[in-house]
Amino acid sequence: MLHKLKNYYANLRLKYKMVILTLLVLLTFSIGGLSILQYAFTFYNKEIYRQSAQALQVSTNSIEAELKKLERLSYQIATDTYVQSYLTELANSESSYNHYMIGAELRKRLIDIGALSKYIESIQVYDNDNQEYASGIALKNLSKARINEIKSVTKLEEGGVTWLSPTKEDAAIIVARDIHEYLDFSFAKLGTVGIRVDIDEIVNEITSNLEDQNTSFLIYDDSENQVFTNENPINNISPGQFHINKQGYQIVEINKERYFLTYSEANDLGWTYMILTPYSNLFKVITQTRTAVFLTYFALFLIVIFLGSKFTGTIVNPIESLNRKMEKVQTGNLDYYDLESETNFTKDEAGQMHENFKKMMNQINYLIAENYKKQLLIKDSEYKTLQAQVNPHFLYNTLESINWSAKIAGEKKISQMAESLGYVLRSSINMKSTLIPLSEEVSIVDHYITIQKYRFEERLYFKKNIPNHLLQLKIPKFILQPIVENAIRYGLQEMVGVCEIILDINEYEGDIKIMISDNGPGMEREYLINLIKGEYIPKGTGIGLKNINERIKILFGSDYGLHIESETGKGTNVIITIPKGANDSYVQSVAGR
Repeated sequence: MLHKLKNYYANLRLKYKMVILTLLVLLTFSIGGLSILQYAFTFYNKEIYRQSAQALQVSTNSIEAELKKLERLSYQIATDTYVQSYLTELANSESSYNHYMIGAELRKRLIDIGALSKYIESIQVYDNDNQEYASGIALKNLSKARINEIKSVTKLEEGGVTWLSPTKEDAAIIVARDIHEYLDFSFAKLGTVGIRVDIDEIVNEITSNLEDQNTSFLIYDDSENQVFTNENPINNISPGQFHINKQGYQIVEINKERYFLTYSEANDLGWTYMILTPYSNLFKVITQTRTAVFLTYFALFLIVIFLGSKFTGTIVNPIESLNRKMEKVQTGNLDYYDLESETNFTKDEAGQMHENFKKMMNQINYLIAENYKKQLLIKDSEYKTLQAQVNPHFLYNTLESINWSAKIAGEKKISQMAESLGYVLRSSINMKSTLIPLSEEVSIVDHYITIQKYRFEERLYFKKNIPNHLLQLKIPKFILQPIVENAIRYGLQEMVGVCEIILDINEYEGDIKIMISDNGPGMEREYLINLIKGEYIPKGTGIGLKNINERIKILFGSDYGLHIESETGKGTNVIITIPKGANDSYVQSVAGR
């Protein structure tokens, strides 16, 4: 099925493909845009949570700090020497008058310690007989059940602090602990102290900025009893119904209304603090934005599809016209002519394609003719370059005269030098064959070395490593002697001592590798690059290495040629690669390509 759809699409007309392409692009951008929008909504949720969590954490820390102060106050009361002594005297006295006086002193002491402090409604002290001694700005007689609750939970803590949540009869929270005898280290229980705390005042003062946002602030103890709720209460909820963890946020539904819930569990008291904000307050603007974006995307989608289908023809028609011209050209008729000369194409890219196609066809025809001519001229000029260096006939006849004169006079060295130079010149005269046997090319090198040894004597050392079976191989003429000459010019003449020039010829993977190496001073990298490019002034015959490299490539193809390896102070290696089976017919076959 997929293969059939693929073939069907491939064979559709271009205008239909463009409509489909436009549709796919719009869908891609729409999906991408909506994905980004969705990501923005998610990021917005996280940012709202971050700010809400930050506000909740600040409020939680502030509330906890105040409650910790009250815990320390309860400890101060429980360990106060006056309170300890008063409770001890009350336990040991049987006089009603003494009880009255000591109780008055105890109440006064509670005021001195902090019964009138901020957030404290009253400080309640109970002796072992459940007699109450209270001081504060909002005294309240607690029920027997409330007193028993205080004593039962403090007993479990064995002198430690505990908190009691508000009840219907008393809206204050109570921090309580047992009072034990510390003066004589008997640690006997003397009574219980409970500090009634106005939690509403603490929380409202710290979270006053939440009222303007219609936000509920709630506190629950570890038993999920409600400790506090502000003036915007949400009834009939508990932390358990939302499956909350230590810290996080949720979007919850309460009484068919959506709320953004942020919660955090306090580390010290184990209470859960919650901020509940109506969802509409936070997300009203972004919800409207989302709806507007969806509608805008849909409207733009329809508009672009309509306009795209209308304007597709203005692009497709010139392309179809150009396609017809190309079909004519692919038949082999490169003489371009305009099939639609009466059509006035626009100056946009489609019209420029027609104009450029016309120029391209004219240029192709011109380049074909020019390239053919250049190839003929290059092949002819490369070989005539060797003959253009000197007039070999004149020099050869002159050297023959010098040779015979030297022999008659008994000058053997002059005779040998003239004879060797004459051999080199005679070889250059013979241009009948493009390739010569390796043995003849090596003989040219030998005669050249003979001439140079008379000049440099023991400073020139030349060695050959050539297997005998390779001597009959055909190689291009005059590719070795210019390289040996360069080794002398750039090596021997630039150094003090013996210059070693070694000619190695070997067979490697069906090709012939010719390496001419010397121990001269080598070349710097920049000069080596210029040498390979031919951008230098030659000191020798003028037959440059670039000339040799290009001749080899013309004769045998781009896979063959000349390679140079050289470093300063490490000598120079010139490596020539040619095919093993090179002959005249091989050269002609390469040239025919």
